[in-house]
Amino acid sequence: MPERTAKEIAVLVEAGWRVIALESAEEDRALRVLERAAASCGRSVVPWSVATGLAGAGSGAGSLDAGLRTIATQPEPALFVVLDAHRLVDDPIAIRQLRDLFPMLGERQQAVVLLGPTLELPEELRRDTAYVSLPLPRAGELEALFRRIVKLPEGAGDGSLEAAVRAALGLSSTEAVRVLRKACAGSGALDEQAVSEILRQKRAALRRTPALSFHEPESDLGGVGGLDQLKRWLRERKRAFSDEARQFGLPTPRGLLLLGVQGCGKSLLAKSVASEWQFPLLRLDIATAFGGVGGQSPELTLREAVQVAESISPAVLWIDEIEKGFANADGSGSASRVFGAFLTWLAEKTDPVFVVATANDISLLPPELLRRGRFDELFFVDLPTRSERMEILAIHLKRHARDPLQFDLEELADQAGRLSGAELEQVVAAALYTAFTSSRELEFNDLANAINDTVPLYDTYEERIKELRDWARSRARPASLDARMANLFG
Repeated sequence: MPERTAKEIAVLVEAGWRVIALESAEEDRALRVLERAAASCGRSVVPWSVATGLAGAGSGAGSLDAGLRTIATQPEPALFVVLDAHRLVDDPIAIRQLRDLFPMLGERQQAVVLLGPTLELPEELRRDTAYVSLPLPRAGELEALFRRIVKLPEGAGDGSLEAAVRAALGLSSTEAVRVLRKACAGSGALDEQAVSEILRQKRAALRRTPALSFHEPESDLGGVGGLDQLKRWLRERKRAFSDEARQFGLPTPRGLLLLGVQGCGKSLLAKSVASEWQFPLLRLDIATAFGGVGGQSPELTLREAVQVAESISPAVLWIDEIEKGFANADGSGSASRVFGAFLTWLAEKTDPVFVVATANDISLLPPELLRRGRFDELFFVDLPTRSERMEILAIHLKRHARDPLQFDLEELADQAGRLSGAELEQVVAAALYTAFTSSRELEFNDLANAINDTVPLYDTYEERIKELRDWARSRARPASLDARMANLFG
């Protein structure tokens, strides 16, 4: 991946771009990439910072304006790298001076590289600037780093190294090296315990990405009641991430948007996909990503989250209640840019990051999000049918070490006609509490009474659920094989 970025920058330089915006939070790694790009096109790399000025010139410190004046005195072909550019590009005098340098930069075979974690350039520079982003290190780069550091235990092959690399994906190269050295500090070798420590340290390090969190995959799709059509769709795509699928000509699955009634298994299914496919599971808090946190810009927050997801791909990226993120956007220029960047990433991503987004309220979703190309499919998840209610009750009884065959599930499913999957789960839990309090085993009546005592969400949000059904009838695929959903309109 660094080689690809270096080649891209070299091509831009040779093509005559005078300003290149390189977005990366890894300054040292970015400079190494720039050195590789500069060497391939016969130029040197000359960093400039507001604190020390232009390297080798001993002047130009204090302001970007002063730095550009010093750059103007340098005749040799070079890439002049402005460090921390994201904090300096709002100076109108410096921007004007940079534009005045354009003819000279072209004549001298020079370019100015603006380096920062995220760069929002003024209008005057946007058309004259090439944007390049340096992704987080992938497995090959981390493996090369680790091989220079690691000591494999006696008799161990590359399996331990591969496990360590997988555990460290999502970290910057500097973070990965620090985590590896700390994990191997005790035994001095890379073993199973060290790999577990790398994974633990990574989870702690990635707390700096506030909109993203790791989740342990739960049960596979077999632990989700009903939704047979949706589960069949997912199982058909399980092997679609393999080299065999690419050779066959299959496109890599992009993701799903699950719309439906609250508590009917959308989030559970999103988590189960990761377990079924044996992919890491990441949760993106879209409201945090759009709002920024801790003084960090929303653009940088979203960019970091996306980079981590791409670096550990193939992965499942779960976005719960996606409409809340858009509802919290204030319509400002920043929110609009973040929304646009997010939609562009959804449509153009090439890394195997399978996005599973859930939504309860279609009215809050912008039409652009529903356009084909963002997601592979839109499924509607309704209240469970009679057979699905029986299956859901059986799943939860088994989880509590009870034999479903000891209960009349058909009668219980008939009584629970308006309950969601989450409400059926609580029915089983409430019945168990009743039996435990009475110091006896669970009985049919405990479950029946718990159903009667439950006030369905449907009774509170009946009109909203009807609106969802009406909208989805001709716009979304039903998640259940039985498309004749229980008619609760009467």
